[in-house]
Amino acid sequence: MTRPIKSINQPLVSIITPLYNSERYILETISSIQNQTYNNWELIIIDDASVDKSILKAEKLIANDSRIQIIKLLNNKGAAFCRNKATEIAKGTYIAFIDSDDIWHPQKLEKQIDFMIKNKNSVSYTSYLKINEKGQLLNKKVIALKKLTYKKQYKNNYIGNLTGIYNAEKLGKIFAPNIRKRQDWALWLEAIKRNKMPAFGLQKELAFYRVRKKSISANKINLLKYNYAFYNKHLGHSKISSMFYLFRFLFEYFFIRPKQIRTYK
Repeated sequence: MTRPIKSINQPLVSIITPLYNSERYILETISSIQNQTYNNWELIIIDDASVDKSILKAEKLIANDSRIQIIKLLNNKGAAFCRNKATEIAKGTYIAFIDSDDIWHPQKLEKQIDFMIKNKNSVSYTSYLKINEKGQLLNKKVIALKKLTYKKQYKNNYIGNLTGIYNAEKLGKIFAPNIRKRQDWALWLEAIKRNKMPAFGLQKELAFYRVRKKSISANKINLLKYNYAFYNKHLGHSKISSMFYLFRFLFEYFFIRPKQIRTYK
């Protein structure tokens, strides 16, 4: 385990994790947070009525760590509800997110909070690596744009949710719309809007995104309806306008965004 640095003068970071049937991965996720060199954090896990052994495994690991709390929901509510529930009770100056199957680099918080303070910016994100279900590197990394404007984020979601952090003390708490998919896109779009300046990207790979074959995001065709609904229902565009933005999204997704994805050996 990486030895944590002293927490004197470190702002509190609230880390939010929705949990649903992740018994294969949740221990790795929690351990990656406990191994942070930045020590002043709280982890809020919202269990979305899991039916596997996720909770049992998590509770054993966090038994002696007062920085971690688990809230159990009686009925399945979805990721947006879980993130918003945790946001309500979060006490941190900063709010960060990690899903129950992803992993952080040990120096993620230390480097990213320092980056935000030095640059006097309230919204940041980082580059990240992709791993498979077994935790093996897929030799692909997603490079964060150095500066991400509201206009650019409107075209496509460039912030990996597992890498994003915003300053809740300055921007206020941001709640995601309760939609099935793309709620993280909406949250970061709102964060940049409130920030009144671009989000800054730290171009260091400080997180590991797990690609799962059966995840919703793995079905790219199915995501079309979620992207359309994002523009039509969440942002309030007409059907014609939503189709225009959807086509623009696809152009950005297939021709512009791939420039940020690098293959390495």
